[in-house]
This record gives sequence, structure tokens and C-alpha cells, in this order.
Amino acid sequence: MKYLLFLGCVIPYRISSYEISARKVLEKLSIELVEMPEFNCCGLPLDPVNHELMLTLATRNLCLAEQKGLDIMTLCPGCAGTLRKVNKALREDKKLKELVNGFMQEIDLEFRGGIVKVKHLVQVLAEDVGFKRMREAIQNPLTGLKVAEHNGCHVLRPAKYVGFDDPENPVILKKLIELTGALCLDYMYETECCGAPIIGVNDKIPLHLTGEKLRNVKAVGAQALITVCPFCHMMFDLNQPRIERVLSEKFGVPVLHYTQLLGLAMGFSPDELGLEQLRVKASKILNLN
Repeated sequence: MKYLLFLGCVIPYRISSYEISARKVLEKLSIELVEMPEFNCCGLPLDPVNHELMLTLATRNLCLAEQKGLDIMTLCPGCAGTLRKVNKALREDKKLKELVNGFMQEIDLEFRGGIVKVKHLVQVLAEDVGFKRMREAIQNPLTGLKVAEHNGCHVLRPAKYVGFDDPENPVILKKLIELTGALCLDYMYETECCGAPIIGVNDKIPLHLTGEKLRNVKAVGAQALITVCPFCHMMFDLNQPRIERVLSEKFGVPVLHYTQLLGLAMGFSPDELGLEQLRVKASKILNLN
């Protein structure tokens, strides 16, 4: 299997541990990642300000993928959702396609509407790699480890663009977690947003939202929280000390990328997976087996 790797903006600059661990586990699963050095922002952050600019940025990325003739895999759900939505809209709306291609002509590109697909990492693992093949790669089952999961909003919604899991009762990430040998626990309000999209406007609300989720995760006895979104990861990990100060409450919940959890089960060392980059250290959970 071969994919164009779309890293987006946040991961290379702020959450490199996600990229490091993803490259390790994907290589072991015989997935070839083709670099996409010419890519630009997916456009999502600019959509509320200038919709046409968002369309233009997303379309340019899709045009580059069409030139390569490869599907795009992203680690960021926001990037996946934006590129997937624009891809679908341009294929179905002739007038919109003509409008955007007018912009593309200025940079010698054209969106043709071919068969290029955009998938998030979770979708690639569940649908393309498959659970059987992933189980065969497990060398160090994480038996005894109890964790909770946070899908994030864009992995599941809108369902008409995503469509590979139930947004109200998601199960795929839980299944991916449990094939590592870890137990994935249910907790209250687990499908709620972490609040990251509005932190630039009002940080009080997202800090309290994330704090409430951490409280619920800790209440069920989870030893770590597993994420698949860089923005969600920043809220739960990087901002956890700040949330503790705001709420005057200690959580101490390590937050791992799913690729780090999977990598540990595959036999990679914590250093190989970038676990030293975590703000909330995971040392307590690394010596369970």
C-alpha cells in the first residue's frame, strides 16, 4: 500500500511525536509513505474568514495528489475532513469546479475529479490494513493496561463525508486500541468535543470542557488517554498543567497518540516513538508488562 502523506500545519511544528510514531508503525505494516513536500495548509482555519480561499488551498492539494495518482493519508482529522469535503463538492458541483479551476489556472493546475481519495490514519488502519494484519504485528501485548479513547469531532463528523463509523457510538478506535492488548474503558460524555476550535476566542470554555473529560477518564480508572488528533492531543497533554491550575485539580493522565500505543505493542521502545515529548510523562504505565 502506498499513500501520499499529508502532514498539515500543526504536526510538523508542534506535535512531531505523532509523525515519528506514525512513520514507525506504518513502516512495520509495510505501508509506503510518499512525501508531499509541495503541500500547503488544507484551508480549514481560513474557512470562516474566506470560503473561496479555503476551497483554493484544499483544491491545490488535491491537484497535486491527482498528478501523483495516489490517495492522500492524513494524521489530522481536520485536514482529512476538509480535503474530503472539498473533493466531494468539486466532483458533484460543476459550477463550483469551474470557479475553483479558474483560480487553479493561475498556478498551472486543474482539478480533474479523478479517483483520488482522502483518508485519515484510523480509516487506513481499519479498512485498508485490517485488524488481522495488525494483530500479526503485535509482539508485546499491553495486557493489564487500562486506557480511554478520544476520537475527536472530525474523525467522525459530518457522517455524510466520513461515513466509516457511528458518530454517536463509535467503535473502530476502541477496537484498534484493544488489538494492542490494552483494555479500552467507557466513560461519561466520551464523544464530546475537547473545545480546541474555540480556544483562540475564549479559552475558559475549552479548558473546562477538557478538564471535565479528564475528570471522567480518571473516574473510571483509565491509566492513559489515547488520541488520534493533534489538536485534541494539545488540549489534553500540553494544556493539562494549565487546566489543573485553572480547576485547582490534579489529573496526571498521560495522553498518548494511538500510534505510540500501537508502537509499544509492536515492540518499539518509548524513545523510538517520541514518548519523551509528552508533557504528562507516561513512565508510570510503561513498566506494566
